[in-house]
Amino acid sequence: MTKSDLIDVLCETQKIPKGRAELLVQVVFESMEAALKRGERIEIRGFGSFELRSYRPYEGRNPRTGVRVSVQPKRLPFFKVGKELKERVNEGRFKSAAPKLVDGAPAPAPAASTGPIADSGATATPEAPNGTASRATA
Repeated sequence: MTKSDLIDVLCETQKIPKGRAELLVQVVFESMEAALKRGERIEIRGFGSFELRSYRPYEGRNPRTGVRVSVQPKRLPFFKVGKELKERVNEGRFKSAAPKLVDGAPAPAPAASTGPIADSGATATPEAPNGTASRATA
């Protein structure tokens, strides 16, 4: 879900103009950002919490060249999911993924499909210069 998707959902569910929904979403995000900048913890019951984690400076390496690099100290936001959200997400996931029973035994898995390109009789996906399959554009 993107920020504009969130704005659209807010418009539809609350029947408010798009400009007002956009302003509300922006105010919420700016308020959260300001609280984190002040070093405050944000806790939204049933959803989760945001907090800052401080990291000391350290010597790292550039993975391409192997050259040592000095990494400055930093503070990064960290999100911890709430118990209710975790339960809701897992509950929804397992309900749809539960195997259907046929005569008391799990139903056989459907045949694997290679996607719409292979199903339409098209040739195989071209290979990219680095040896990996490139994505087909539609």
